[in-house]
Amino acid sequence: MKHLRHLNKYFYKYKWWIIPGIFFVVISNIFGVVPAQVIGYAFDIITENIQIYRMFNGFDRQQVIYDIFSNCLLYFGFLVIALYLLRGLFLFFMRQTIILMSRHIEFDMKNDIYQHYQDLSLGFYRKNNTGDLMNRATEDVNRVRMYVGPAIMYTANTFVLSVLIIWSMFDVNTKLALYCLLPLPILVVIIYYVNTLIFKKSGKIQERLSELSSFVQERFSGIRIIKSYVREDYTRDQFAIQSNAYKKDSMSLVKVSALFYPTMLLLIGLSTILTIYVGGIQVINGSITAGNIAEFIIYINQLTFPVTMLGWVTSLIQRAAASQKRINEFLDIPSDIQSKTTDEKVLEGNISFNDVSFTYPDTGIQALKNINFEIKSGEFVAIIGKTGSGKSTLANLIMRMYDVEQGEIKIDQAPLKSLHLKNYRSQIGFVPQEVFLFSDTIKNNIAFGLDQTTDEEVHQAAKNASVYNNIIEFDEQFETMLGERGITLSGGQKQRVSIARALIKSPKILIFDDCLSAVDTKTEEEILQNLSKIMNGKTSILIAHRISTIKNADKILVLDDGKIIEQGTHSELLSLNGTYTTLYNNQLLEEESRTI
Repeated sequence: MKHLRHLNKYFYKYKWWIIPGIFFVVISNIFGVVPAQVIGYAFDIITENIQIYRMFNGFDRQQVIYDIFSNCLLYFGFLVIALYLLRGLFLFFMRQTIILMSRHIEFDMKNDIYQHYQDLSLGFYRKNNTGDLMNRATEDVNRVRMYVGPAIMYTANTFVLSVLIIWSMFDVNTKLALYCLLPLPILVVIIYYVNTLIFKKSGKIQERLSELSSFVQERFSGIRIIKSYVREDYTRDQFAIQSNAYKKDSMSLVKVSALFYPTMLLLIGLSTILTIYVGGIQVINGSITAGNIAEFIIYINQLTFPVTMLGWVTSLIQRAAASQKRINEFLDIPSDIQSKTTDEKVLEGNISFNDVSFTYPDTGIQALKNINFEIKSGEFVAIIGKTGSGKSTLANLIMRMYDVEQGEIKIDQAPLKSLHLKNYRSQIGFVPQEVFLFSDTIKNNIAFGLDQTTDEEVHQAAKNASVYNNIIEFDEQFETMLGERGITLSGGQKQRVSIARALIKSPKILIFDDCLSAVDTKTEEEILQNLSKIMNGKTSILIAHRISTIKNADKILVLDDGKIIEQGTHSELLSLNGTYTTLYNNQLLEEESRTI
């Protein structure tokens, strides 16, 4: 139960749902037990009246006795029906409080988990796959809901009903009650053993389900590659292997449950046999009446429900504990990126790196080594270098997707860690290298970074990103729905929509992470001309591979193996006759070879 302690805060929040729910449980079970006593009493009256009726055989009084007898039976019948109707009413109230409470807790849990996921840094998502994250927020939460709702409801119901029945049994006859409850210690041992098995198997099943979800999510995301390489049959076989592993573990759990329930019913059957045998002897001895045996048989049949529920509830609790353990594993992970201030301020755009080094925590790869540079407000700075030289890492650190391990980054002469994170990021326009568009309209994708926008602002952003003419050619224009990850658009169109999404914010700092690679040279020049107007007086950082893209930058940083090996303007770097000059000459040769 230690894993389920995390739910205590929700129980406290909804205490005024739980308390009435437990009250309704008690009342409903009182109305469930009393009918057995009424039936036992009625059974004795029937036995006595039959004997009296036979004594007056041949007398006129016999009809009077028959009428009284009939009225008594009718009265007891209506009384039992009324008691069960009242029980049903309070059972309805019980479900309306406890089950509804479980739905509220499920809602809160999903929101809390989702919020925590959003607070975690990029390093967390590099180490964990999407399918597993989704499974913990959906399937695992649903299993926990079965604990906070049905399991708690039936546990309370089982406990109260069992106490009332056992107390009633001992109130009638202690010896008979002891014989009836004789199989219970065996049941306790079985439950303890089964509990352990269910917990282990449930945890393994959830792990299998996460693996299966991750496999399906990844394969559907890469369906183009699968079809291109004609690997549908191979992928289907791999899915079958994963699915069979899940089925095998699920069947193992089913076998445990399948043995558990018949065993419990067998023990209930033994109690019934002992009741009839021992009770029959006591009736002969005159210790109890025949009505008491009828009452005991009803009690035993009523115990069938709580004993059966005990097995089901045990399974629910163990599954919930296994799922909550998986949820807690991620909830207990603190975010690497913490914002300790609530002060908001407008950025000027000054950026400085002082002896900054950074190593990715999940891979151990050192991406940056003793980086030093300064960007003044309003400057257009370009970063160039070979693949893996650390260009994208610089962009991620400026966005504070990671915190540096050595050195310090300052924004407007203030340490980056001291800034209010949401306020800081809201003033940055970031266009990533890997474009991601949502399954929504083009308009909503462009306006994603703002709470409120006008159509004119969306259209102007599209024009500035040189994608407006492409959009208006669609039938639905800006209301065109994009497929998953923007699959409706071409690579260049997706990049330009992503650029429009950054420009519409009118950011103080704009970061382009090699996002012009999929557009042609003419469109690239048009975008850069528009940017020079929009970002006038604001800080722009452009990561690129083509020197033609960055030659007009105020400052160019050349990276290699995580170090800045050269920096300056285009002409200054050419005069050095170093790495930049080599890159420039190689690209000139490539362009000349294309024209020939």
